[in-house]
Amino acid sequence: MSIKKLAVVAFGGNALLRAEQEGTNEEQKANIYRAVETLFELIKSNSNLVIIHGNGPQVGNILLQNNAGAKMFGIPEMPIDVCGAYSQGFIGYLIEQQLRNILPTKDLEKGVVNLITQVLVDKNDPAFKNPTKPIGPYYTKEEAEKLSDGTNSLFKEDPDGIGWRKVVPSPLPKQIGNSKVIEQLAREGHIVIAAGGGGIPVYYDEQKNLLGIDAVIDKDHTSALLASQAKADEFYIFTDLKRIIIKTEGSEEKILDTIPVAEAKKYLKKGIFSAGGMAPKIKGAVSFIENGGTECTFLHFPDNPKDPIYQTKIVR
Repeated sequence: MSIKKLAVVAFGGNALLRAEQEGTNEEQKANIYRAVETLFELIKSNSNLVIIHGNGPQVGNILLQNNAGAKMFGIPEMPIDVCGAYSQGFIGYLIEQQLRNILPTKDLEKGVVNLITQVLVDKNDPAFKNPTKPIGPYYTKEEAEKLSDGTNSLFKEDPDGIGWRKVVPSPLPKQIGNSKVIEQLAREGHIVIAAGGGGIPVYYDEQKNLLGIDAVIDKDHTSALLASQAKADEFYIFTDLKRIIIKTEGSEEKILDTIPVAEAKKYLKKGIFSAGGMAPKIKGAVSFIENGGTECTFLHFPDNPKDPIYQTKIVR
């Protein structure tokens, strides 16, 4: 009997809710169904699966709903960590539901487990002084200024000029809660949905009590850490980019299909990739490989499951 490989797969929040969409339940269900369909080549290739999803657009919308409820009805606002837990629950539920809908059509029988996951961070992480993680929908400059007026909210322009988005602190993950349980369930053949949105950021106070903290951990850093802690054989990151393209010193465009780790680190040092875009994905891939992984594959999330899936690999 062959030993199945363990694959960690990271979906971006924007793959599950597109920038041009309103964010309805039906839109997200349809997007998730298409995303899940792309996983079945992995399942058929004899891999056990851990799925991690982003939550940038969703948690941003939850915060807006939170704020509107407080202003209109006096409902107490919940902190970002609690809103992150909300998003973990509902996105995980939708992914689990679509998996359970698709599995029988593929003659596959697997358990599907959705774990609400806390992730330990350092409360003194410098990220708390420099918010960079974009969440929520895109706004015009005027809308962003109006929303930030009289609040502690910070908005920054998207590097691609799409619009302005709220940004929050994004500390590095230190330890995945229940990582051994996640690995065990996955290696037993269950599909595990865990650490959604990068996990709920928590820290230990002086009395060693766990407390939540206002932040959103980048799911690519969390995915890389979980892949390493679970000793995953394969690490996949879904992205909305068909190709990773950079500009050379001569201003010519260069398509990156295979990137050695040393080269990827040079690009990161030069600031080629944006902090709110590909940089955390590249950093996550580099971290996974430097902690024992062989390679990390970036997969373009297609609008149509029949379309080709473009790949970029970061290798040793």
